Amino acid sequence: MRNRYLVTYDVSDPKRLRQVFKVMKGFGTHLQLSVFSCDLTEMTIVLMKSALRRVMHHEEDAVLIVDVGPSDGRGMTSFECLGRATRPPEKGPKIV
Repeated sequence: MRNRYLVTYDVSDPKRLRQVFKVMKGFGTHLQLSVFSCDLTEMTIVLMKSALRRVMHHEEDAVLIVDVGPSDGRGMTSFECLGRATRPPEKGPKIV
């Protein structure tokens, strides 16, 4: 089963910011500057966290991961966009 996660990050160094962005591109859909929507299994969230831990500086950077529910349930309807439309997260597996 996949859950939808909202992942946002605050990274202080431009080099690490690019590295975190590249990691996140492999796990989800880029919604806004430092915001991704990810449909992940228990295993892929472990892999994503591990990849993020390798590139971030734990005293300076922060990653917020919010579980919004099953991808086929509440997670599918949890996002609302006001203003300029944001591309809805793609349903289904992501190849990492």
